[in-house]
Amino acid sequence: MNAVQSPGKLVTLKNGRTRLFRSKLVRRQIVEETLKPGASVALVARAHDVNANQIFNWRKMYEKGRLEIPSPPLLPVKIADPVPVRSGPRKKFKRIRSGFIDIDLGHAPVRIEGAADPDCVRSTLESLIR
Repeated sequence: MNAVQSPGKLVTLKNGRTRLFRSKLVRRQIVEETLKPGASVALVARAHDVNANQIFNWRKMYEKGRLEIPSPPLLPVKIADPVPVRSGPRKKFKRIRSGFIDIDLGHAPVRIEGAADPDCVRSTLESLIR
């Protein structure tokens, strides 16, 4: 079985009973375990201390797309005209840039020059849009 995130938030109700509230991510992971070939809803329910009927309810929600996890917002992108390159002779040791990307986030201008590692760019932008 997959490792599921934290089990959830334990809440004490007014009548003194306690109830465990699971996040959409945890419910989604539990449902996806039951969708694997050969998986038993009863066994998955027992492994996660959940009533099997509750998992069937979550499966209906999953099918309707109600257990989707929101993705980070997309950023607008503008493509600039290419920069003209001088056609004269080049010096032997002059460094040639392979290009650049200018991004204006409103509160932080970002310029990426040369070859950029996609993971590095992604993590930088994610930290700046928070």
